[in-house]
Amino acid sequence: MTAAPTLRPADQVMQPASLAALQPGALSGARALIAKMTRENWQIRLERMDVGADSAGTILYSIKAPKQEFSFIAFTFPPRSEGRTGRIIGRAWDMMCSLIEGAATEADIETARVELPKLYRGRATPNTLVWGRSNRSMRVFNVTLEALMVGRQPEVDAISNVCYLMRNTGLDGNGTFGTRPYAALGPDHALGGMLEAQLLSAYLMRELSCDLISHLAKLHAPDTAVPLARELREYFGVGNGSALGLIFYVQKHPRLIDSWIRARETTIAAARGLAGAAVDWPGLEALLDRAIRFRTQDRMYYESFTSSAQIAADLTAIRDAIPAVQAEALPLDALVTRHQGKVSPEALEMLLSILMEQVPAVAAAQAGQIAGADKLELNAAETVADLLAEIERDYQWALGIDMQAPDALDYVWYKSETAEEPRRGLRREIPEARDLGLDLPGDIQRLRAALIAAPQDQRLSRFLMAAPGHRFLIARIHGLRGLAYHTPYANIHSGSFVPIDLVRLMNVGLHGIDKTKDFLQRNLRGILFHGAPSPDTIAAGDARQWFYPPEPQA
Repeated sequence: MTAAPTLRPADQVMQPASLAALQPGALSGARALIAKMTRENWQIRLERMDVGADSAGTILYSIKAPKQEFSFIAFTFPPRSEGRTGRIIGRAWDMMCSLIEGAATEADIETARVELPKLYRGRATPNTLVWGRSNRSMRVFNVTLEALMVGRQPEVDAISNVCYLMRNTGLDGNGTFGTRPYAALGPDHALGGMLEAQLLSAYLMRELSCDLISHLAKLHAPDTAVPLARELREYFGVGNGSALGLIFYVQKHPRLIDSWIRARETTIAAARGLAGAAVDWPGLEALLDRAIRFRTQDRMYYESFTSSAQIAADLTAIRDAIPAVQAEALPLDALVTRHQGKVSPEALEMLLSILMEQVPAVAAAQAGQIAGADKLELNAAETVADLLAEIERDYQWALGIDMQAPDALDYVWYKSETAEEPRRGLRREIPEARDLGLDLPGDIQRLRAALIAAPQDQRLSRFLMAAPGHRFLIARIHGLRGLAYHTPYANIHSGSFVPIDLVRLMNVGLHGIDKTKDFLQRNLRGILFHGAPSPDTIAAGDARQWFYPPEPQA
């Protein structure tokens, strides 16, 4: 008899390379948000499209959740190359937006119009959740616009290498620019879940890009233009680029990381335990076929990651093994264990994400358990011996890292003075930089040495009076007690650390971005809400599986 599957041990999923293999699934932010909005029949409506033929103007959407209303205020601009960049230091964007609570008043719109372009010098209104910016994919936007103007849809070959009309270049919230801190929203807030306000803003960027291009086509060619077809609207996502700032996010939100991984592993374990009639075999085969086609049609070029052609081949081998597992009445766990070490890590994690679709109720319940409250408090009444024993038990991964190795502290993490962007550079080249990266292995080793030298029966309150610099780390250790998945096992200051692994965890695993490709092993670009349903499908409560979208037919 096969043992019931359990959660994978932390040491199997907390190495950065293992985390990088995680794939979008039911607990990823984009998919979880669409599922939530569909269950609750959210109403998203275009209220205003006051945009001229030069692309300058105002766009307004209303968003109605069951017990709460929001507004998405956007301003579009004539595209220009000067000052246009995907980075925060840009001076011009094709679109700027604000997601606010409540129905937007004219005062809200005018305040956003004045404040958004100021960026760091601007201030959001008290009911603002997110400020955002995006740029067009100039080639795909223009090709699509030209096609619509003459009464046809764009050729698939012209759009499938990019798969979006606009690319998100910034979604700022949680207090930035005066936006509402998410800790103040409370559990009953309609957008109080993991990154939900930012993700809703990204989804609305997708909708805006599709509405805008149809509107512009009609303005430029009123007699011949056609709107963007539904299958193309839903095939397009919104582009997304992320870089080193996500490393800071992983370090600053350990409870969120643990909560999300635990929810994901719990859902996967429930699915792997299914067998026989409890498995929707036709649904499993159909979703695997859909995933294989998606990977086969993928036109992206991957420099460092496993190619989609290889992943498609691996998924085909897994698909071919289903009849034997079904005939032997084995649990789905057998489908996983038979392919461990025989297929690419991405293919195996893609299988696990597909298996999660077998237990939608478990996934929905686990999504509701994900919490990002990161308040970390220490217990000063405990003794030095108590803390030392905890470190020896739970932090062997950190104690085992050689911080005296030649490259152990080669790199420093800092923010550039001009761009306010997180960066990583050789310490010897920028000795004046203030290191913002958390040196957990080094800090834990130094704390352990200090604890060994102190009286073992001494209270931590007394210990900290003599060594206050250890307060933050002790609070972190106490605050994460009993959690298995909170910290990647890595020295981020080492020359051997590959930043893209953790950036990929956030973008692919947590956010749910598809077709991600890397640049210089630290920047990642991909597509968010690729294949996501239109607002009318969400309002109707149509819970069809939208991910792994096929290329539209010509």
